[in-house]
Amino acid sequence: MSRDDALAKAAAYFDDGRFLETLSRRVAVRSESQNAAGAPLLRAYLDEHIAPQLTQLGFTYRILDNPHAGGGPFLLATRIEADAAFSVLTYGHGDVVRGQEGLWREGLEPWRVTVQGDRWYGRGTADNKGQHTINLAALAQVLAVRGGKLGYNVKIVLETGEETGSPGLREFCALHQEELAADVFIASDGPRVAASSPTLFLGSRGFFNFSLKARLRDGGHHSGNWGGLLRNAGTRLAHAIASLVDAKGRVLVKGLLPDSLPANVKEALKTISVGGDPGDPAIDSDWGEPGLTPTERVYGWNTVEVLAYKTGNPDAPVGAIPGYAFALCQIRFVVGSDSANVVARIREHLDAHGFDDIDVQADGEPMAATRLDPDDAWVRWGLDSIRRSTGKAPSLLPNFGGSLPNDVFAELLGMPTLWFPHSYPACSQHAPNEHLLGSVAREGLQLMAGIFWDLAESGHDVVQRRAGLQPAP
Repeated sequence: MSRDDALAKAAAYFDDGRFLETLSRRVAVRSESQNAAGAPLLRAYLDEHIAPQLTQLGFTYRILDNPHAGGGPFLLATRIEADAAFSVLTYGHGDVVRGQEGLWREGLEPWRVTVQGDRWYGRGTADNKGQHTINLAALAQVLAVRGGKLGYNVKIVLETGEETGSPGLREFCALHQEELAADVFIASDGPRVAASSPTLFLGSRGFFNFSLKARLRDGGHHSGNWGGLLRNAGTRLAHAIASLVDAKGRVLVKGLLPDSLPANVKEALKTISVGGDPGDPAIDSDWGEPGLTPTERVYGWNTVEVLAYKTGNPDAPVGAIPGYAFALCQIRFVVGSDSANVVARIREHLDAHGFDDIDVQADGEPMAATRLDPDDAWVRWGLDSIRRSTGKAPSLLPNFGGSLPNDVFAELLGMPTLWFPHSYPACSQHAPNEHLLGSVAREGLQLMAGIFWDLAESGHDVVQRRAGLQPAP
């Protein structure tokens, strides 16, 4: 039996309906981590829908409580071979965002997979049930072809709180660090660069949410009697924001920007295009950091965004000067940014520009930026595997434009991280009408079968090269 046999079995798993059947059962579980009433379903998803498959594949597993109070449970599974040369860790999340029933297009429901042409609608089809279902199914086909022997260990951590910021994930992995130890991390989440372009990304941008508040006085005052005499909180806050980011989206605070755009990152992004798929918004070509391409702006640089802004009473405005204004803002940042001192840098900037009446505070927990070196031996290996399986030139993203808890695996556990996404940008992730493309799922099954097969054939060589024990090919 050969690599081609494994890819053929992966395609057959899709073609004969088994993939649709499995995904439909999993989507039917209302595992909404944002809904406290759905907590029992988070555990049921792991216990009833994931654990049985893992048992069949030779894993031992445990479903463990979250060390973070109120957080969803974790599944930790291991498949250990006596003479394994190395270990692989993979990850997924069984929780989804709210179903948003009643907001989906006519004929669609969040908890039922509905196939319309190439689109498979349902909550979690793209994020993340479809993606980890692809990976587990691909692993199963490789095991079948190889007679149940891989030559490496596989470890799995599946969480149920990613959509609420992965509470407890870092603490959980720290508690089980020895059991989770591995030589490489391989997982799937997020979108490809484009539906037709198999993609490998090596990390993610981080994010930091912060609030800005102008609290000048209690209540509003008549704009006719006091206009021109009292500072307007809304106006003050608007100008404070404008001092941080200009009218064309350029970040004006040097302390909020990365040191540089590394040459190998810039080189990797040369062939990547952003947008252009059906459903994608039109890109504003003059928005963001000048001198950078659109691709470099979203994958290689930092942005500051205003997510919400409120002053006065927007629902029932009156002729009064507001004494209070609020904005929730966010910085998305890449490796090389001073992310530990975001609030301090903003505070210094506001004070220097005369905005000492504007309060700045961190809002929620930040997520760190990560990026595996694009020249790493695992990156070359992953790109070669994709080419062999798909016959296409893969897209390499040094880091995902959004944010994932990749820092837990890259920094805490110290692993090289490879992400092979099976969604695409217009999948309506987190919105009504979320969907997976059947064509991408089928290709993803074969792509991941190739990955698991190639790990068996050449993964140990990569481990040896990274350790300096074997020369580069």
